[in-house]
Amino acid sequence: MSISTALFISGCTQLGIGLANIPAKFSAIEIKKDIAYGDHSSQKLDIYIPQNTQNTSLPVIVFFYGGRWKEGKKDIYAFVGKAFNDKNYVVAIADYQKYPNIKFPVFVEDGAKAIAWVHSNIKDYGGNPDQIFVSGHSSGAHIGALVTADESYLRAENKEPSIIKAFAGLAGPYDFIPQADDLKDMFGPPENYPKMTVTTYIDGKEPPMLLLWGAKDNTVWERNLKLLSEQIIKKKGQVETKIYPNLDHVGIVSSLTWFFRRKAPVLDDIDRFFKKHLKKEK
Repeated sequence: MSISTALFISGCTQLGIGLANIPAKFSAIEIKKDIAYGDHSSQKLDIYIPQNTQNTSLPVIVFFYGGRWKEGKKDIYAFVGKAFNDKNYVVAIADYQKYPNIKFPVFVEDGAKAIAWVHSNIKDYGGNPDQIFVSGHSSGAHIGALVTADESYLRAENKEPSIIKAFAGLAGPYDFIPQADDLKDMFGPPENYPKMTVTTYIDGKEPPMLLLWGAKDNTVWERNLKLLSEQIIKKKGQVETKIYPNLDHVGIVSSLTWFFRRKAPVLDDIDRFFKKHLKKEK
């Protein structure tokens, strides 16, 4: 489910999206739009730079939005850029190629390509390439988690997996068996399913992960969080989990908007987690 079709459930309209993005539109933050990280027309990202900052080497968040690997666009998520700008991060929000024009693993490869581009270029936008974090919602969390866990994606871009310092996923489908026809076509054949499952690649050496989920989520089930976190613990990796009792699948990302932020401390929890791992870098 994407913001464009279900944001705020009670008022997911162009008006609702517009309200969510008012602070980004009218604030003094600097937004660099439609920067190409590859040759395809979908391989573009926007960069949000905090206002009035004297620091030219800020930590960086690369964010991937959800939409069932089929829909969504970066422009809708300006509220995410603004939210993390307020916490003093440079933020890159990336578009990527989508089904049915492509199938797995192309959208994950695009995710790795976007992160690799950020690592090579973010210094020019006030970001610190040695302090890159990855986050995402729903299918975007799946993309970010796979790039974080499966080292082959970044190595294909001539980057070491260690460029990602930590990952925070919001309601990600990390470990599931496709049931719907479109998902079977997208990820199939069945012998291919382990390759799209994040737990397949957990060896305890991956960057720390924060897995967040809302207890009212009927789109992505809690088993995804449980199976991934259990595997990380089994392999002696680093993981934190948190379940918000009053959030559903869209609510967990809409809590990053200025008018729903009081519903749950999602923004503060991600910021705390990333800042904790920043300190470990010092």
